[in-house]
Amino acid sequence: MLELPDSWVWDFWFARDGDRYHLFFLYASRALHDPGRRHGRASIGHAVSDDLRSWTRVADALVHGDRPAFDDAATWTGSVVQGPDGTWHMFYTGASERDGVLIQSIGVARSRDLFTWEKYEGNPIVAADPRWYEKYDGSAWFDEAWRDPWVFEDPGGDGWHMLITGRANHGPVDDRGVVGHARSRDLLHWEVQPPLSEPGAGFGHLEVFQVEVVEGQIVLLFNCLRNELSAAKKTTSGSGGVWSLTADSATGHFDISKATPLTDDSLYVGRLVRDVDGAWVMLAFHNEGPDGFIGAISDPMPVYLTPDGLALKPA
Repeated sequence: MLELPDSWVWDFWFARDGDRYHLFFLYASRALHDPGRRHGRASIGHAVSDDLRSWTRVADALVHGDRPAFDDAATWTGSVVQGPDGTWHMFYTGASERDGVLIQSIGVARSRDLFTWEKYEGNPIVAADPRWYEKYDGSAWFDEAWRDPWVFEDPGGDGWHMLITGRANHGPVDDRGVVGHARSRDLLHWEVQPPLSEPGAGFGHLEVFQVEVVEGQIVLLFNCLRNELSAAKKTTSGSGGVWSLTADSATGHFDISKATPLTDDSLYVGRLVRDVDGAWVMLAFHNEGPDGFIGAISDPMPVYLTPDGLALKPA
């Protein structure tokens, strides 16, 4: 488990280079006292491991930019892929404060070794397109949701896809969560596409996507706490947490209404990764406990496929 005595740790993502796992994570000082303030103080930390259990912290990967910049308030969740020339690309969320509201867009940093990162001069590379996605208007939602980029290569070799936490520009305000989508040929220049799901599935937002093939089946993972479920969904769901569903294609269309909970609110931001033996496991951060927010990353938990999605194997 990764737990820092002086900081809360929450959202995270992986890169694997040979036998070594690289963990990138959001953290903020416990000297803030109120964990609700952590989002505006987040930096991207970095740790390495050979077994997903014992982690060695190394130098931070990224910090927020100087004003005026798209990431001048905070750097948030992302993903890492390696390009055809061997360069690693970290796609991450940049938050910029405007009149007390955090407006989100997506940037990229590049590295040859996963340790030293340089932000791309052309950031931000993707922003919410009002043709399909909600822009902050002061009333519909508490922020402009455009974050948590999950980037993967097209299964047919036709460039790259990015799944993004976004909200549709229509529908009940508490039920607009969709799978945002963008495409690229070169990992630097992106075109926003229509969402890969429909609003009205019961979620105010769908956070931190991941799509993988588990036991031959395409599985989509996302996250939503109970507070962000729609009013109708709250009547049938006792909790939020990590959710999953099966799909016919890694690039959608995704029927989010079929998603089933993988955890409750005590665990959040589930990430799938293959362990040293090649088996799929999930890590998540410890969210709510008896004394409130915990802020530490779990040990790996084995998962297995069900007809509806994923489930955790009993201890």
